[in-house]
Amino acid sequence: QVQLVESGGGLVQPGGSLRLSCAASGSIFSINAMGWYRQAPGKQRELVATMPSGGSTNYADSVKGRFTISRDNAKNTVYLQMNSLKPEDTAVYYCNVHLRAADEGYRYLEVWGQGTLVTVSS
Repeated sequence: QVQLVESGGGLVQPGGSLRLSCAASGSIFSINAMGWYRQAPGKQRELVATMPSGGSTNYADSVKGRFTISRDNAKNTVYLQMNSLKPEDTAVYYCNVHLRAADEGYRYLEVWGQGTLVTVSS
């Protein structure tokens, strides 16, 4: 089994910053892409940022220049540094990981975190 544990959400004023963390644990052979998605009330889940194992990054246009994704491969952890937050960034943020499990079949899995709420409001 593989688990993702997210942390770092909360309430912040417009213009403020937050840092989200997501740690993967369990029967993991290797991790490929790690990323973040978000879902605002009444809207569909959308990509925020992704980072394949090769180190390149991909961002939604709405967060470019404000958010930075990074990962610590030794800790199986992905981070999302969010600066200059806006009220429209309010959403539940979900961690997403593509990995190979350390089981008999070395299965490819896509795993989601439980979500962490980010509220940007004055």
